[in-house]
Amino acid sequence: MTYGKERVYKKVEVIGISPTSIDDAIKAALHRAHNTLERVSWFEVEEVRGHVKDDGEVGEYQVILKVAFKLKE
Repeated sequence: MTYGKERVYKKVEVIGISPTSIDDAIKAALHRAHNTLERVSWFEVEEVRGHVKDDGEVGEYQVILKVAFKLKE
């Protein structure tokens, strides 16, 4: 990858969900984005939230990401 050259990116919003952790929710979102979009370059965490089960425990973690990918020349 070469930096210093002009580049143009597009950002899209994706939501990763995991029953185990915030980290796993991020990884799930990035994995799907990588398999769906070409030239994924970076991400930003926009929001973290979750679902609370009836017993008060965390049911799932939900992470909203902005994922950027480089547009083709």
